[in-house]
This record gives sequence, C-alpha cells and structure tokens, in this order.
Amino acid sequence: MGLAGAAVGAGAVFQPTVLRAQAAPLKLKFGNDVPLTHSLNVRLAEAVSAIEKESGGRLAISVFPNNQLGSDTDMISQLRSGALELATMPTTLLSTLVPAAALPAIGFIFPSYDKVWPAMDGEVGAYMRRAIEKANLQPFEAMWDNGFRQITTSTKPIRSPEDLRGFKIRVPVVPLWVSLFSALGAAPTSIPLSEAYAALQTKITDGQENPLAIINATKFWEVQKYCSLTNHAWDGFWLLCSGRVWKTIPADLQAVMAKHFNAAALKQRADNLRDSEALKKELEGKGLVFNTTDPVPFQQALAKTDFYKSWKGKFGPEAWALLEKYAGAIG
Repeated sequence: MGLAGAAVGAGAVFQPTVLRAQAAPLKLKFGNDVPLTHSLNVRLAEAVSAIEKESGGRLAISVFPNNQLGSDTDMISQLRSGALELATMPTTLLSTLVPAAALPAIGFIFPSYDKVWPAMDGEVGAYMRRAIEKANLQPFEAMWDNGFRQITTSTKPIRSPEDLRGFKIRVPVVPLWVSLFSALGAAPTSIPLSEAYAALQTKITDGQENPLAIINATKFWEVQKYCSLTNHAWDGFWLLCSGRVWKTIPADLQAVMAKHFNAAALKQRADNLRDSEALKKELEGKGLVFNTTDPVPFQQALAKTDFYKSWKGKFGPEAWALLEKYAGAIG
C-alpha cells in the first residue's frame, strides 16, 4: 500500500490541494516631466514602493520621468483618454486645460512659502481641485512643490525690469508666463522643458526661468552664466489620476494611493525647502553667478500695465477674492 492509501486507511480525511488563481495586479503608468534625480521622483519612488507593499501586490505603478511618455500636453491628453493612468503636472501647464490651475503662479504675488502653503492647502487649493475634477481628472489633495522660479541668462544678470526689455527668454508653453514677461518688456518664447537646453545652447534664447532644482537637474548651468533670484512666481505640481481610470480602482486601493501620495508630497515640500540653500552653493560651484533682486520695482512695472487687471478678468472675481485672502491686495 502506498503512503496515500495508508493515510486514508488510518482514518485520515483526504484534503485535495486547491489551486486558487492569484488576481493579476492592477498595473498603472505614471508620467512626469522632471529628471529622475529631482526630489519629486525620489519621493515618488518611495510612495510607489509603499503602495505596492500595503496593497499586498495588488497595485503596481511604473514611473516614467523626464517626459518619456511625451510632453506635458501629450500626457494631459493621455490622462483624459485613460491611456495614461497617473501623472504629476505643473500647475501652469495644467492651466492650458484648466485655467484656474494657474492661480498661484501669477507674477510676484507670493513672497514666501508661509503664504503659499496656507493658500494651497486651504480655499485656493480646494477651488482649483473642483475645477480640475470638471476636466475628468482626479487630483490628490496635497500639492507637490516645484518651487519659486528664478531667471538664468548667458548674457547679463537681471537686476531690474529694465534688464528684461527685449530679452529673449524661454518660458513653458503657458499663456500666463508669456503674458508676464511680455508685460515686462521681454521677448518670451514657449519651448517644452525637454527642448530648453538645446534652445539655450544654440542661442535661440539667451535665458530661461525655473526653480533651482530644475536648473540643477537639467544642467542649465552648462549653458548659462548668471542666475538672478527674482522669485517672480511660485509653481507646484498636482498629482493627477485619469478620471476614467479612477472610477475603476477599488475604494480600498484609492485610499492606499491617497495615503502614500499625500504623505510623500509633504516630505517633498520639506526636501525642496531644505535643499534650496545647498542647491545655490552647488550651482555656484558649477559656475553660476548669483544676484538677488528687489521685487517691488517689478511689481510696480507690472501694475503700470494691464497684466493684473487682465488676469483678474480671466480668473473671475470669486477666484481672485480667494487668492487675495491669502496673498493680500494684488495689483
């Protein structure tokens, strides 16, 4: 008698082995426009790992940095169609679809983070999320930090509004910032971030504007000489899920994603704040010459144009009132 027969003969109950099919993990693609070394992608990698672990392998997210899935405009279209499930999107680039997304990036309205985060975590952020949801996109609650934007040039430091007159500057494909630099007398050209280095190298433009983290990660210091700390605008990232896709994700996995993405956003904000001084020193070591600026003359120059009045009309009185509640009187 074999072993199996002996066991049954001894009165044991035979339990056949049941093989249960393991449900295939939900696989999501995540695109963004910043290099792999940027603090956003560092914290995003941690969040994605934590999500996969807490979901027990039910959710697997693959991150594609540095415009690997296309330009920001391409990724917005992919998000809306459901071809791309997740992305981080700069507020100003998102504004090409959702105009209200550009609210916090109006020139020279926020002097520091102690004004920015109360607005973004409060009523201004809530107003923007409602507008984003109407575009069939699902924004997570906590915004990520892109930082205050500075101007780099290959020709001269920018110390006053007069230095911008006729100056050829690369800006994102964002109407707000084309308008801002045009109002200050510059000659802005809209060029995607992935093409900006080549534009600077070939002198299509003489300068560009970005937060220090982007200036460092994109190696703009190789083709620029000066960095003027203008703090002319603040920009953040919304972490977005395709509205179509979001509806298909089980509620418990939605909660896991929100938990870890929102926590990672707060860590990334702290990273950017902590790293700003270190970044300045690092970029100085790479040859960039820094200068500080006084925002008042720039604000006064803008106030003499129709810049603030025009954007107040475009955003509407409700949005403008919410913004002034946190930033103070504008214009």
